[in-house]
Amino acid sequence: MEGEITKIKDLKPEDKRVNVLAKVLHKSEPKEITTRYGETKHVTEAVLGDETGTVTMSLWDEQADQVEEGDTIYVDNGYISLVRGHMRLNVGKYGSIKRSDEEITEVNEELDMSAQEHERTYRRKSYGGRRYGNYRR
Repeated sequence: MEGEITKIKDLKPEDKRVNVLAKVLHKSEPKEITTRYGETKHVTEAVLGDETGTVTMSLWDEQADQVEEGDTIYVDNGYISLVRGHMRLNVGKYGSIKRSDEEITEVNEELDMSAQEHERTYRRKSYGGRRYGNYRR
């Protein structure tokens, strides 16, 4: 394994470039979604856990074929996004998912990091002080 492992309880909404070693506890059926760019993609959610807690991971298209329930996986260079205020672990084009030979036998299901709601902290784009879109005249 390449980098330092981040424990699930230590994941934060703004995290980028995290490495997580976790067990796949549950994998949902794929859902078809249309992206904001009009593309159709399939997203599958998997609940991952380690001895510190659990987190939901979004698996896009063929990523879903790389994990099975019961597998211990190593997420290399993952990042956290917020989906309706809830944390999701993702693997982008610069990251990878690998099956690990290391076994995780103990999982703390009491702490679900994706259950907590978070405020978005990114800055909005400014258009001269006016918000365009849903403003009243």
